[in-house]
Amino acid sequence: MGRLSRPILGFLLLYCLIVAGEAEYLKYKDPKMPIGARIKDLMKRMTLEEKIGQMVQIERTVATPDVMKQYFIGSVLSGGGSVPGPKASAEAWVNLVNGIQKASLSTRLGIPMIYGIDAVHGHNNVYNATIFPHNVGLGVTRDPQLVKKIGEATALEVRATGIPYAFAPCIAVCRDPRWGRCYESYSEDHRIVQLMTEIIPGLQGELPANSKKGVPFVAPGNTKVAACAKHFVGDGGTTKGIDENNTVISMNGLLNIHMPAYYNAISKGVATVMVSYSSWNGKRMHINHDLVTGFLKNKMKFRGFVISDWQGIDRVTSPPHANYSSSVQAGVDAGIDMIMVPFNFTEFIDDLTYQVKNNIIPMSRINDAVQRILRVKFVMGLFEKPLADLSMANHLGSQEHRELAREAVRKSLVLLKNGKYTTAKPLLPLPKKAPKILVAGSHADNLGYQCGGWTITWQGLGGNDLTTGTTILNAVKNTVDPTTQVVYNENPDANFVSSNKFSYAIVVVGEPPYAEMYGDSSNLTISEPGPSTINNVCGAVKCVVVVISGRPVVIQPYLEKIDALVAAWLPGTEGQGVADNLFGDSGFTGKLARTWFKTVDQLPMNVGDPHYDPLFPFGFGITTKPAKN
Repeated sequence: MGRLSRPILGFLLLYCLIVAGEAEYLKYKDPKMPIGARIKDLMKRMTLEEKIGQMVQIERTVATPDVMKQYFIGSVLSGGGSVPGPKASAEAWVNLVNGIQKASLSTRLGIPMIYGIDAVHGHNNVYNATIFPHNVGLGVTRDPQLVKKIGEATALEVRATGIPYAFAPCIAVCRDPRWGRCYESYSEDHRIVQLMTEIIPGLQGELPANSKKGVPFVAPGNTKVAACAKHFVGDGGTTKGIDENNTVISMNGLLNIHMPAYYNAISKGVATVMVSYSSWNGKRMHINHDLVTGFLKNKMKFRGFVISDWQGIDRVTSPPHANYSSSVQAGVDAGIDMIMVPFNFTEFIDDLTYQVKNNIIPMSRINDAVQRILRVKFVMGLFEKPLADLSMANHLGSQEHRELAREAVRKSLVLLKNGKYTTAKPLLPLPKKAPKILVAGSHADNLGYQCGGWTITWQGLGGNDLTTGTTILNAVKNTVDPTTQVVYNENPDANFVSSNKFSYAIVVVGEPPYAEMYGDSSNLTISEPGPSTINNVCGAVKCVVVVISGRPVVIQPYLEKIDALVAAWLPGTEGQGVADNLFGDSGFTGKLARTWFKTVDQLPMNVGDPHYDPLFPFGFGITTKPAKN
C-alpha cells in the first residue's frame, strides 16, 4: 500500500501543478486585452523595487545580466559612441541588445527593457549606416515629406541593429548660432520646426485616425521605433547661445517660439519627451513641475513618458551632484518618469526607494511614471516581440537610403552667391569638361568633417576611416568628364594656383566636428587654414567656395574674392549630392532657414527683429535649373 501511494501522490502533484499553471492566466501578457487592462494587471503585481527599476535607464557598459535582474532595470542606452566594438556589424548590435533583453525577460515578471540610442541624422553611432544631413540642412528644404522618408529610413536602420527607441527628433528652435547644438535645430523659425515634426510618423508610423489626444503611438512590428521630442523646452533660446544655460523669455515668448512644435509632436503620437538641461528664467527644466507636469502632462495631455537627459538629475546643481537626494526628489516630483542615470544607478535607486518609503515622494507619482513607461512598451508590442533578429540587417546603409540622403543633400544646399559681381556671368553650374581643375580646402576630402558631430562618436571624427561614404573630392571626380584633370591640394599657396592655369577651383572649408557645449563659439569663424585657402585660391582663379558648417559663420571678409558661395551645412555621408548641384545635374532650390549675419556682434539676430541687418536674410537662396546635358 505504502509503495503504491508514491506514484499516485506524484501523479496528483503533477496534476495540481498543471491545473495551477492553467489557472495562472497573466492578463498583462495577453495581447488581446486592452492596454489599460494590461497596465493595471501588471502594476498590481509589481513590488516597489520593480516599479523603481522601470524608471531607471543605464548605460550598456554597466548593464550586466546580474544588474538587469537584481535591479529590474527598465531601460538601457548607448551614449554617443558607445558601441559593441569598432566598426561593429548589425549582428554584433543585435547580439548585444538581445543579451541584455534576455536578462530582463528572466526576471519574475519578465518585463522587457527598452533600448535607446541617439539616431539624430540617421543611425549615426553605427558603422556603415546612412548618415543624413543634420537638421540645420533639412530645415532648408522645407519639405516635410522628405523628412518623413528620412524618419522611415532611420527607423529601419535602427531596427536593423535590434534597437526599438531613438532619441530623436530635436525640435529646438535655435535663436543664436553661437550655440553648439544649433545644427540639431531645423530653423530659427518655429513654423519650419513644426513642419519638420513630420519625421515623427516616419519614425513611429502613422497615428490611427481615432486616437485619443496625447496617447503615444508606435506601430507594432519591427520597422518602426519609439521617437523622442527634445529638449523640453527652450533649449535653443539660452543667453548668448551658451549650452545648458538660461533662457530668459516671458511665458508668452516661450509659448510662441519654443513650445509650438511640441503641440505638433504630441498630436502625432510621439512616445517620449526628453527634458532640457537648460533653465527657464533661472529654474532648471529638470525640476520645473509647472512646465513638465502642469503644462506638458496636464495641459497638453501628453500620455507617453518623460525622460531626463544624460545625468540630467545630477546637473540640476552646480557643481553637479552637489545635493543629489534633493535633486532626485525635485526631478521626480517635477514629473520626470525615466531617469537617464546612466552609471551611478544604485545611488539613485537607494535615494528614490528611501524617499518613497518615507512618504517624501508619494506612491502616486511612482505609479504615474511606471504606467507611462509600460504604456509605451505595450503600445509598441515589446511584450510580444522583445527579441530582435537579423532579418532587418540588409537595411543598414542600403543603397535606397543612400539615394534618399543624396536627395536630401541636394535639397539642403543654399546658393548664396553666383557671379563675382551682380552683373557678372554666373559661375555655376560648373562645366564638367575642362582641361584642369583644382579642388582645395580642409573639408574637400574629409568624410568626418562633412558628417559633423554625433557621427560614430559623440564629438564626431576627422578623416575618412570612420564609416563608408563619398567625400566631396570623390564626388567631383565621379562627376567630371573623364578627360578633365582633377588636382587636389588641401592648402595650396597662391603661387601654385596662379602657375597651374586651372579652369576653375572648388574650395571646401568650414568648421571641425563638435557636439553640445564643445561647439559653443563666440567668434563663429571658419577654422584655419580655411581663410588662407580662400584667399590663396580665389585671389588667383575663378572659384566656388563650399562651406561645411553647423551654422552660419563669418564669411563677409572673403565675399568679394569669391565667385560663387554655397552653404552645404553638414551633409553627411552622401557627398555626391554636393557635386550634383555644383555641376548642374540638379538645380539649387534651398532657401535659408537661418539668418546669415554680417558680424557676430549682431547676435542674437532673428528674422523679424528690429535690428535685422543680415548679410543674407532668412529665406534667401539663389535658385538654378539643372544644366542641359
